[in-house]
This record gives sequence, structure tokens and C-alpha cells, in this order.
Amino acid sequence: MQSVGVVVFPHFYVLGLAVMAVFETANRVAGETLYGISLLSERGGPVPTSVGFSVQTEAFDARTFDTLLVGAGEPDFVFTPVLMEFLRQASRSSRRVAAPCTGAFVLAEAGLLDGRQATTHWAYARELQRRYPRLNLDDDRIFIADGPIWTSAGMTAGIDLALAMVEADQGTEVARAVARNLVMYHRRAGGQSQFSALLALEPKSDRIQQALDFAQRNLSRPLSVEDLAEAAHLSRRQFTRAFSAETGQSPAKAVEQLRVEAARLMLEQGRLSMDMIARETGFADRERMRRAFMRTLGQPPQTVRRNARLEA
Repeated sequence: MQSVGVVVFPHFYVLGLAVMAVFETANRVAGETLYGISLLSERGGPVPTSVGFSVQTEAFDARTFDTLLVGAGEPDFVFTPVLMEFLRQASRSSRRVAAPCTGAFVLAEAGLLDGRQATTHWAYARELQRRYPRLNLDDDRIFIADGPIWTSAGMTAGIDLALAMVEADQGTEVARAVARNLVMYHRRAGGQSQFSALLALEPKSDRIQQALDFAQRNLSRPLSVEDLAEAAHLSRRQFTRAFSAETGQSPAKAVEQLRVEAARLMLEQGRLSMDMIARETGFADRERMRRAFMRTLGQPPQTVRRNARLEA
């Protein structure tokens, strides 16, 4: 049995507890206790969560954990000397130490991210890099494992991180079974972007949102401005003006971003050929897709696919 310790502190984000469901489900699908889970805090006893209720914890002690995960919260943490020393000791005695979301601030304060690649929730990435310039931040990753130190993007990405740990420990079939039980992807690769083109556009009106939804459902089609304006129930001129005002982009540029995002996901899944992906996402041919990838991501589709295979 592998021991998993989860470190929490007052007002930690309650969603962080979701990562424990991955290890719990691994036990259930395997029919045996693969992982023993302990909830830890500096003093033990009840610790209040971000939504008000408390969870019961055990105090830090001399136990050694195979895997130690650090909870997340608003990045105005109180870094007590006891917590810092506990984490530094864990980094020497544990096989791996992980911090989903803003838990990266805690590891960074303890010096565990110095010289390492790390990620965090995109909204806090600049602040993390500003406070801790010695770490190498990649704010466009779902999760990163740099040796024994793991970090992830926003909270649900911590579930992807935990699932990757289960896959590394128990093999692909167990991880797939866990993913099926949790009704989640097996699995979002660590290199997958944590950003969504549709969310980044942030349309303010239902009509522009309808046009974007229409575009996302019909990426294999040519998708002219007239098509999008019709979906929004606006004239071409009204639509173009409203679209630019609400998203800061032209309709053509926005559609290209949606296509690149869809093609990137297909490349990371690795099941379709380049030519088929180009057709399915509306690029018509792989050369047009390559140029769009270079404009949007700064790297060609072949690199995206190769990186995904290296992380699989």
C-alpha cells in the first residue's frame, strides 16, 4: 500500500479534496487498498475549508509518505516555519511532492520549485513568477512533473495530475478504469493547454455567444462572416461591429483560434492523421493548418503531437 498525505490549512479550497477521489476510486476498481490517504495539518483537529465547514485532520508527525499533496487557497498564505520544514523534509523522504493550483505558492516558498519547471492556475501565474523568479513557469500546462515535484493548473487539473500518478503507479488499465468511474477523460495530457479559446473570447451578449457556439459545432464548414451573422440573427455589418467590440478580435481570427484548439486536442489524442484532422477542423489541408498553428501557438502540429506522445 502506498501512503498519500494531503496537507491542508485554514480556508483551503474545498475542491482540492477532489483529488482524493482518484486514489479512492483506484482502490475500489482494484479491489484492494492500493493507497492509504491521510488528511494532515500543522496542529491536527478540525480545519475550516473555504466554504465554512471543517474537516478532521491529523497533526504533522515523523511519518513518511510516498506521495504528499499540498492544498490550495488564496495566495496570501501564512507560511509558518513548521509547515516549511515539514515540506522540506517531505521533499527528501517522499517519492513525490505535489501542489495542485495555488499550492505551488507553498512549495515555492519552501524553496522546492527553485530551478524547476512548474505551473499553476493561469490567473495567478504572473504573481507566482513575480514572487519566485527562480522557478521556471509554464502557465499553459495542465500539469508538470519535474522529477519528484508535481504541480498543476486550476483545481480540476489536480484530478488529471492524480490520475497521471495512478497511471504511473498502477498502469494504464487501472487508470482507464478510474477515469471511466469518475466520468472523465483518460487523460488530458500534461502538455495540453489550460486555456479555452471559447472562454478567452468572453462574449458579452447571447447573440455573439450563439455565433461562436455555431462556429464550434460546424468547424469543418467554410464558416463565412455571413454564416456567423445569420446564426446571431444580425446583419453582416452589425455582427462584425458587435463581434469586434465584444471579443476584441475579428470573426475570422476567432474562428481560426477555435479550429486550432480543436485540432490540437485531436493531435494530442493521436488517433487521426494530420490530413484528416485538417479536414475535420476546417483547414482544408495540412499546410494551412500548419500556418495557423504557427500564428497561434508558435509551433507546428508535428511538435504538438510529438510532445503529447512523449508525455503519454
